[in-house]
Order: sequence, then structure tokens, then C-alpha cells
Amino acid sequence: MSTSQAFPRRIEAIAVFCGSNTGLGERYTDAARLLGTTIGQRGMTLVYGGTNKGLMGLLADAVIAAGGKAHGVITQRLADRGHRHPNLHVCEVVGHMRDRKARMADLAAAFIAMPGGIGTLEEFTEIWTLNQLGELDKPAGLFDVGGYYQPFLSFIDHMIAQRFLPAEHRHGIVVQSDATLLIEGLLGFQRVTVPKWLPVAD
Repeated sequence: MSTSQAFPRRIEAIAVFCGSNTGLGERYTDAARLLGTTIGQRGMTLVYGGTNKGLMGLLADAVIAAGGKAHGVITQRLADRGHRHPNLHVCEVVGHMRDRKARMADLAAAFIAMPGGIGTLEEFTEIWTLNQLGELDKPAGLFDVGGYYQPFLSFIDHMIAQRFLPAEHRHGIVVQSDATLLIEGLLGFQRVTVPKWLPVAD
């Protein structure tokens, strides 16, 4: 972990976690295309789960169309089921989901979670946890499309109120509903250094 991180950060590759379904209505599909276009236009490489399904496929298509590079990391099981995106610049096939997450964490300098299901949330919270523990210094953000993540953030506030999480760690991630502002927030992010352990309450 770097202890002398320069700001703004250098982010050449950004991992995006998002749904393998498209969600309800067009707001999520439009947001996936917008984020992909923004990543591609900035010359960043997209690192993602390698599939052609749902928001994941739309995101990769938009990155490629905008002139960016798309690097997929997909499990053998999903590749065998025909879920592998055919047009990626690079697509690695790994054994298991744990291998995929570890490889994406190695490849990317920052992380974004779009709306998605339990897999998306699990991937994002693992990265947030690794940053909290100091095992990573790679910023993570939520693309809060249409307020999708507000219930999750309310639960985080509940953790703080119940003294399972220091209040400062609420700022350990970037939350934005605008794709450009989200990426700018990641570029300028400085890691929260407040210890995670709270004193015992009276």
C-alpha cells in the first residue's frame, strides 16, 4: 500500500461491478451506456466481469464504442454457458468467482459499483473493507443512479448509529449520481485513516 499517494490519482484502469440483468426501466441501461462512454472517452481501460449480459454487456459495448479498452475477467463456468463477451480487447478465463475478484482487484486502480444484485454488492463491499483495513489504497465509488443506493447508505448510517462503524468511514467511498463527477471524485480521493475500532461505549 502506498503511503505517499499523489493527487490527483493516476487511474488507467477502473473496475466496474454491475448487474447481469438490466433492471427496471431505461434509467439503468442509459446510465451504463453513459458510464461506459465516459470511461472510454477518458482513455481508461474498463475491467469487469467479462460477460455480454445485462448492464455489464451494455457497459463494455459503450466503452469500446467510445474508443476505450475493455478487459474482461470471467469464470470458466460462465464462459462455458456462452456468457463471454465476444468483442473485448482482453478476456481472461479464471476458475472461480474468488479468482475473478482477486484478479480484478489486481488490475484496477479504482472501483465503481453500478446498480446490481447481491453479487455487485458483495464485490463492492469487499473492496471497501480492504480499503478500510489498509490492505488496499484504491478508491471505490457508488454510481447512485436514481437513488438506487440510498437504502444501502441508510443501512450504513444505521451501522454508525449502533457503533459498529466509525462515522468517518461513511466518507470512505465516493457517492455520485453523475458519471463524470464520480470519476473526478475517485481521482481526487484521499483514504480515510481513522482506525475502524471504536472505544467501548459507557
